[in-house]
Order: sequence, then structure tokens, then C-alpha cells
Amino acid sequence: MNMMMKGNEMQKIVINVCFGGFGLSKKALTLYNELTGSARKYDSGIPRDCNTLVQIVEEMGKQSWDTYSQLKVVEIPDGVEWEIAEYDGSEHIAEKHRTWC
Repeated sequence: MNMMMKGNEMQKIVINVCFGGFGLSKKALTLYNELTGSARKYDSGIPRDCNTLVQIVEEMGKQSWDTYSQLKVVEIPDGVEWEIAEYDGSEHIAEKHRTWC
């Protein structure tokens, strides 16, 4: 019997896929501020699953990238508890799980 997965919705998250680290271009940050009504001077602290951020990266493509970044929108199943893991600025999405020491 085939069982359909509950909720085929996906959530979008912006990550950096090269060494260097996440960063928006000045043009992208200016657009983010215009669309959200904020006055951010830096891109740190912007939630990576923010719909406005996703829209900017999808629409601007390479023009949204800072000098040392290569941004990508990743889709994961809705409802997955996730976190961004990175090595020298290159990031990936990891499902959160429990850890004990």
C-alpha cells in the first residue's frame, strides 16, 4: 500500500556554499531594508528562512552575493527542525538531533 507523506510543503533556507562565509551585497542589503522597513547596516542576524531574504537571493542571483559568498536557496521538508552547520564558511543544512556529553 502506498502511503502519501503528510504535507508536501517545503521550506526555503539561504546558505553559503563556498569558503568565506554568508554575506549579502550592498545592493541586496539595501533592497532587504527597503522591503522589510528595517535599517540594518549588516546582514548578520537575518533569519535564513526569511521569505524576503529568499526572494532577494532567488531574484538577484549572483548580484545578491557579497565578495566572499556564493548564496544558494535550499529546500527542505516543512516541519523539519534544522540548523546551519559550516566549515570555514561553507554551509549546509543539518537536521537537529540530540547530543549528550
